[in-house]
Amino acid sequence: MSSKNGRRRSDDRCARRRHRPVAVIVVALFSCAMAFAATDKLKELQTHFERETHAGAKVKELQKLGAAEFDAAIQSSKAGDFVAVGLIFEQYRDNVRQAFELLKKQEPDADRHPNGYRQLELELRQGIREVEDALLVAPVDMRPPLEIVRKDLIEIDDALIRLLFPRRSKDPVKVPPAAEAKP
Repeated sequence: MSSKNGRRRSDDRCARRRHRPVAVIVVALFSCAMAFAATDKLKELQTHFERETHAGAKVKELQKLGAAEFDAAIQSSKAGDFVAVGLIFEQYRDNVRQAFELLKKQEPDADRHPNGYRQLELELRQGIREVEDALLVAPVDMRPPLEIVRKDLIEIDDALIRLLFPRRSKDPVKVPPAAEAKP
């Protein structure tokens, strides 16, 4: 509150002005610390993913890693660093490819062991959506690498769908029309 001569109010204003730079510095340090923590978490998740040798567990690690990579890509996109966005999604594509190859190697029959394939397919769909979202906001000169990543992810998704839902019957053979008998 103010005293009779209004001195208290002006002191409050001066105190606020003196604390503004401190508040800006605190906010800047906090955002830098969060960025470093996110980078450390991403590196830690990548290490866990690379160490995993079982296909099902690798797919689960990919889900955690993918979420962290998507967050990092969103932050880089907001900062305008689309080179980092492209690198993050290329790493994601390579991780998906690695998990898919291990899954095909360890569990070749998707009919009998569909769980890992389904989880990977759901994760891959999320990844395709994230890449498409990044394509919408990326500058024109940064789109080609993201389009390549999108194409590769769609090819892997198509291969997963073919493994999960193989054709049970042969393609129908077209029978030529019967020749008309001339009278």
